[in-house]
Amino acid sequence: MTTDFAGKPHIQFNRNAQTRRQYVLSEFFCFSEKTLSLRRIHKNLTYFFRLILTVPCILCSDFMERGCCENMDIVMEKERFRHELKYLIGYAEYFSLRSRLSHVMDRDENVGGDGRYLIRSIYFDNYRDKALREKVNGIARREKFRIRYYNDDLSFILLEKKRKVNNLCQKLDARITEEECRRLLAGDTAWMRDSDRELVRELYRKRKDEQLRPRVLVSYIREPYVYLAGNVRVTFDFDIRSTLFHPHFLEGSPADVPVAEDAGRMVMEVKYDEYLPDIILDLIQAVGCRQSAFSKYGACRRFG
Repeated sequence: MTTDFAGKPHIQFNRNAQTRRQYVLSEFFCFSEKTLSLRRIHKNLTYFFRLILTVPCILCSDFMERGCCENMDIVMEKERFRHELKYLIGYAEYFSLRSRLSHVMDRDENVGGDGRYLIRSIYFDNYRDKALREKVNGIARREKFRIRYYNDDLSFILLEKKRKVNNLCQKLDARITEEECRRLLAGDTAWMRDSDRELVRELYRKRKDEQLRPRVLVSYIREPYVYLAGNVRVTFDFDIRSTLFHPHFLEGSPADVPVAEDAGRMVMEVKYDEYLPDIILDLIQAVGCRQSAFSKYGACRRFG
């Protein structure tokens, strides 16, 4: 037991449940002895009510230890979020960071010989531009749907939902076939209603409720690095391009244009789970990078 700034004892919650219950009961029965002194009645009444308010906390803690924590672990595992930091950097910072990070991080196993790959994402939004407005207005809880494929390989296509809650991000995905993708983009969604993939059914409902439609194709080159501790992923994204008003998405060579205001700038993203190892943080801070709220989707929707 420790004391607070007024010299009054309070309970530390680092004991196990049984010890905490015994402690509260003993302190409760000692209350009658302490009230023998009239001069301490006020102090003891204050302490008594403090103990009364402590009992629900202890009972709740005991309940958590008896199994509720297991259920919470399952929920957190299912609803796992990651930290995501974004930086707008120039080529000088890029070469410096790449040189530093390559000594402590590994290349992503999916990259080609040049250590990069092409990403194309088809984003969904409604006629009110809900996803775009939520991003621009900085809404704390928001989400957006997209179709993503790599290196123009249509044999592997993912339907993804990206959620943002304050400064945490979560990405859910489900694999779809090229035929399903083309049917979805053409507005044929009947097959989605009874799909065995939950994310596909969710997009079907939100197409009906929120009138989500494919709006823009975003393309860029990514150079990724990974670090096992903390599940860290550092990526450099450059040559960001948009199809603007072009309505056709699954083409061999889409008609897109660059959207960067400064051709010498690129986006660095740092993603990790519970913690960012100091070795990675120190390397990033050594270059003097500053965080940014840059959005590729927002940049590609500037013109329409």
